[in-house]
Amino acid sequence: VCSVQSLMLAKAKECWEQEHEEREAEKVRYLAERIPTLQTRGLSLSALQDLCRELHAKVEVVDEERYDIEAKCLHNTREIKDLKLKVLDLRGKFKRPPLRRVRVSADAMLRALLGSKHKVSMDLRANLKSVKKEDTEKERPVEVGDWRKNVEAMSGMEGRKKMFDAAKSPTSQ
Repeated sequence: VCSVQSLMLAKAKECWEQEHEEREAEKVRYLAERIPTLQTRGLSLSALQDLCRELHAKVEVVDEERYDIEAKCLHNTREIKDLKLKVLDLRGKFKRPPLRRVRVSADAMLRALLGSKHKVSMDLRANLKSVKKEDTEKERPVEVGDWRKNVEAMSGMEGRKKMFDAAKSPTSQ
């Protein structure tokens, strides 16, 4: 496995180096085409000034092209950004509004789901066991006593043992 990986890495490095050399050669060829060699020896002052004016004119043309290309590039990046936002909107990746609670009875929900087919009435509360609050309060009588006696009785290790035993006893019944 290691030998295969090392062979693949060596081949990839070789391809990368070859690609790099090709790019450099293309760059040199392009520059040789676009930029002629300057012959400034033996030129008079007026000829040198004409040459400078010509070079400045070429630089202005190149700057205009560069500016136009930058403007196109910025326009394209803005358009790409807008299209990405549209794609996100179409996918539905936007913030959902908070939902409100709506009270709907079981019958209304079944009618909404099943439409006119729903004929059976469901009263879910009819089968529930009713519990009166008065009965639950009577079952647990509240003991009112002197709190000081209770504190004195529960202080120390004996009090903790009583509390432990008291907590254990109701569950064992």
